[in-house]
Amino acid sequence: MATQSVPEYFGELVFDDRDMRSRLSSKVYASLRKTIDEGKKLDSSVAESVAQAMKEWALERGATHYTHWFQPLTGVTAEKHDSFISPSPDGSVIMEFSGKELIQGEPDASSFPTGGIRATFEARGYTAWDPTSYAFIKDKTLCIPTAFCSYGGEALDKKTPLLRSMEALNKQALRILRLFGNTSAKNVRTSVGPEQEYFLITKEMYDQRPDLRYTGRTLYGARSPKGQEMDDHYFGVIKPRVQAFMIDLNEELWKLGILAKTEHNEVSPAQHELAPIYSTTNIATDQNQLTMEIMQKVASKHGLVCLLHEKPFAGVNGSGKHNNWSMATDTGMNLLSPGETPYENAQFLLFLCAVIKAVDDYQDLLRLSVATAGNDHRLGANEAPPAIISVFLGDELSAILDAIENDKPYKADEQKIMKLGVDVLPAFPRDTTDRNRTSPFAFTGNKFEFRSLGSSNSIACANIMLNAAVAESLKIYADRLEKADDFKQTLHEMIRKTIKDHKRILFNGNGYDDSWVKEATEVRGLCNYRTTPDCMPHLLDEKNVKLLTEHGVFTKPELESRCEIMLENYCKLVRIEANTMYDMAMRDILPAISAYSDILSESVEAKKAVNSSLACSYETSVVSKLSALADQVYERAQTLEKSILGLSDAKDIIAESCKIRDDLLPRMGELRAAADEAETMVDSSVWPYPSYGDMLFSVR
Repeated sequence: MATQSVPEYFGELVFDDRDMRSRLSSKVYASLRKTIDEGKKLDSSVAESVAQAMKEWALERGATHYTHWFQPLTGVTAEKHDSFISPSPDGSVIMEFSGKELIQGEPDASSFPTGGIRATFEARGYTAWDPTSYAFIKDKTLCIPTAFCSYGGEALDKKTPLLRSMEALNKQALRILRLFGNTSAKNVRTSVGPEQEYFLITKEMYDQRPDLRYTGRTLYGARSPKGQEMDDHYFGVIKPRVQAFMIDLNEELWKLGILAKTEHNEVSPAQHELAPIYSTTNIATDQNQLTMEIMQKVASKHGLVCLLHEKPFAGVNGSGKHNNWSMATDTGMNLLSPGETPYENAQFLLFLCAVIKAVDDYQDLLRLSVATAGNDHRLGANEAPPAIISVFLGDELSAILDAIENDKPYKADEQKIMKLGVDVLPAFPRDTTDRNRTSPFAFTGNKFEFRSLGSSNSIACANIMLNAAVAESLKIYADRLEKADDFKQTLHEMIRKTIKDHKRILFNGNGYDDSWVKEATEVRGLCNYRTTPDCMPHLLDEKNVKLLTEHGVFTKPELESRCEIMLENYCKLVRIEANTMYDMAMRDILPAISAYSDILSESVEAKKAVNSSLACSYETSVVSKLSALADQVYERAQTLEKSILGLSDAKDIIAESCKIRDDLLPRMGELRAAADEAETMVDSSVWPYPSYGDMLFSVR
């Protein structure tokens, strides 16, 4: 049998537009497209027709079950499978699936995080079909992307507020486009291309590390003699076993219609990256969740484990998820593309300024949208931007904004002072400046790259906040321009004012430099929330609640519940880490140190039995040092246990998270330091866990 080409099997497990068009009547298809493209209400008869077509399509591909696939506030996806079978009077079964079953499901919501938004005994929850994201088949199950809400209608997931934020931005962006005379665009959608970083290690070594199994990161581990110092892994030749994994991964993703495009070795040994082509934000979010799941399944088939934690190994690069974000109309106009005409220039500058204003006004929301216990270990390190949010524009675009702000000639046209909508802004190429990997939020030609997201995070949270903040900027602009007597003059003044008022957020320099931290906080007044407990309570600041409720993205109870859930997740995760550290120290590390000390002591006795004058300097020196380290490990483990028990005294979740930040994490660091030093002195055959060198350099 001939091997299928990629175009032949791409999307074969997705009920996409090709299948809808071929399997639905023209009337039903047109109605469904209006729902997808314009947000029109779905007719029940249309849902019934779609359900029948979807069922037949799925059965032809071997599906036996269906599920409403949703994204609760656990950070992972959820699904409850129901078979298509229905009993027949003659004792056989028939395969059924109705429009009602397509539109709505009812999973038990009692065990999902709700942040106190409802009582535990209130179990009813609903899933509602999202027709804008295609259904797909996974493991013989038809997966229907859905939103998830409580019996009272509160959003209990990440999809619902994401869709709300997209609609909020769409509404305000269309107002701006109409002011520029654009009547053809029916909607504005944000699009995202999330680059995904990850590590691969052998399953054999993973199974020997309780810390990796329980927490996703190594809680102990002395540095390997070689790490990433030689820069020889970055973009290096891909090893055969990894290449085999990537080939299979691409095939599985392409079958699911996921536009996996780029793959390469990342900076750290055993680290790699996958990047897709852009998709509409809610589809990109669904596909990124699915990508992470498929990565782990494919890795398992190759005897590997895919680590998605932000910092699985200390001392080498962690893993992020770069969120490449833009806005475009349904007619194909990228609103962050500079263009070549006065009309396009002015419109581009207005949308650009809307983003700059949004990032400055809501830098705290953007920071907390990427806050997790794992990402706290990564932000500010050599591979990740600092916790301080700033915007990088590059020299060329910065010079243009400077010229507008100061009413001075731009260097490309020394004869004229630019007046937006009157004089032509000189066209400039997309890539006029180097990229800045230290910037959290960088303009890269026709999009912004938000680099602060952690590798295991859903991209929904960051895009919810970004969409909502930009929608607010556009609303302010539209309110003023719609009332303006002189559109061009008002536009020019408004852009000048935005540049002047928000230039503190613009920074083209080195975000790792200590002087930047001082300048950002003391001179510019920017936020520097280094940890999750520092930033998460700001979700409930008055200005943030006002933004998110007025644009219909969240209700206030939904925000309160999310703040509670995120801090609870932080506390639970670090508690698990601390308990795992204590358990590893007492069960494995201390016995290993003791065992090796006994071996050396026996060696001394054996040598002295032969020659009593031998000094045995090596053995006695190591035994002495290990004895001291064993005492340190034991004492610090006991201190850690007391810190864990002391968390129960916290009066609320905010206080508990602060105790973890200020007391528990430092105790964990002290215990690790002693254990890691001991690892460097204990024979590798006695040490209970694979070393960093073993794990990082084992995949060939």
